[in-house]
Amino acid sequence: MNYHELKERIYSEIEKNKAELTALNDDIADHPEISGEEYETSKKIVKLLDKHGYHTEYPFAGLDTAFKAVYGDNNHKYKIAILTEYDALPEIGHACGHCLSGSISVLSGLATKNLQDELDADIHVIGTPIEETDGAKCTMVKKGVFDDYDMAIMVHLYNSNIVAPTLQGLASYMYQFHGKAAHASAAPWDGVNAFNAAQLMFHAVDMLRQHCKPDAQFHGIIRNGGEAPNIVPEEVTAEFYIRALDKHYLQELVQKVDDCAKGAAIATQTTWDKYATAEVYDNLKKNPTGVSSLEEVYDELAIPINGDSNKIFGSSDAGNVSFACPAFHPCLQVVDADTPIHTRGFAEAMKTERAHQALVTGAKIISLQIAKIFSDEDKINRLKADFERD
Repeated sequence: MNYHELKERIYSEIEKNKAELTALNDDIADHPEISGEEYETSKKIVKLLDKHGYHTEYPFAGLDTAFKAVYGDNNHKYKIAILTEYDALPEIGHACGHCLSGSISVLSGLATKNLQDELDADIHVIGTPIEETDGAKCTMVKKGVFDDYDMAIMVHLYNSNIVAPTLQGLASYMYQFHGKAAHASAAPWDGVNAFNAAQLMFHAVDMLRQHCKPDAQFHGIIRNGGEAPNIVPEEVTAEFYIRALDKHYLQELVQKVDDCAKGAAIATQTTWDKYATAEVYDNLKKNPTGVSSLEEVYDELAIPINGDSNKIFGSSDAGNVSFACPAFHPCLQVVDADTPIHTRGFAEAMKTERAHQALVTGAKIISLQIAKIFSDEDKINRLKADFERD
């Protein structure tokens, strides 16, 4: 079966299943569940996949709301992971579009499941919750979940179309400073001021910025600043996000921020320690063969590539997957350019006719990328060769 025949079958399956997935999207949009609490959402998705003949492992990878869905005997030469996100944001619901993104992934799983013999590829739908906070994909990567996959893919919703967005690496830590309480008026000399240490750390990080590469970013807040003005603060915590476009440079920056904390502690005679507040997100490793194939898909679907791929999109645990296997995270426009992601306006757009059309288009993007690559042995080999390069 050639690519054009595969394409016809994909379109037919998408048309057959789009109403059911539209209903799923709208239901998830109406009942958002935040990261780590996607219990009802994951159950709904698993139930739908079971209904369509997938065999699901749920929970999966030690995560209560994750799943792995396999269709058929799982005995083909290649393995493909369709990544499925479905967590919402606090207060503003699916302002990241995961209700629609997850539904797109499921629809593409249904559209391609009967092509496994023709492609000699097992197509798995992997439920990857907790993207907005602690990154279930990071946990899965550490457990080797993606080590045997030949490709992973999902579609993210956005306010423009981008084939290969720029994802920053992200590390987040809580820095804790420990001092000694004392009366701030009667005996301040008996105290050791932990707030001063945190304050000094912020100044040090601000001074550090000038001497970092342009992609380096630091965001910090005081989580606990003391108990009362007349008590020398004994325990103060500061949370920092550290970002960079390369995961190796990111680790250099983490060490530099640690030095800022260390210096602040020495200067104020406090002590300090830190702990991670979430998994470290890697940048997205680019794969020229896969990106070129996606560009062909966008062209076939008449999707204008109207976004800036060099502009920083943000951070995602999909980046971690890209260092375990070739992984793709294309963006599909679902709102006008003046509606940013992570806003109420973006959340309100998830049940519009435009969103319902994006469901179909997004499923075509994933399905055609799978068909285009895995019907061509040369492309498979080039995809793997690109991945093996540093």
